[in-house]
Amino acid sequence: MGAGPDDLGRRSVPPVLARRERLRALSISSVSRRERPPPKRRRGLLWFWLSLLALVAVFGLGLALGQALQDNPKPGGTQTVVRTLKPLPIPPARETVTVTRP
Repeated sequence: MGAGPDDLGRRSVPPVLARRERLRALSISSVSRRERPPPKRRRGLLWFWLSLLALVAVFGLGLALGQALQDNPKPGGTQTVVRTLKPLPIPPARETVTVTRP
């Protein structure tokens, strides 16, 4: 039942390998483990920092564009003038009327 030294190359299912770099194969032979270099985390960290930098740059450009559009007045728009009116002096009363009740 067990696979002997003569049966290794015959009637066996080929190993299922991963399609991407980060996925592990379902079945790995001992030879392929030795040949594969250890995984590198630098690539992941580099992508993280580049993505974060790009996100911050796009956010900053969006803020700058928004401020530029808000600061410029629309052509042909209305103009509002605020003016404070001072009250005119009231002339003194000419006659004084006193009303008494009986």
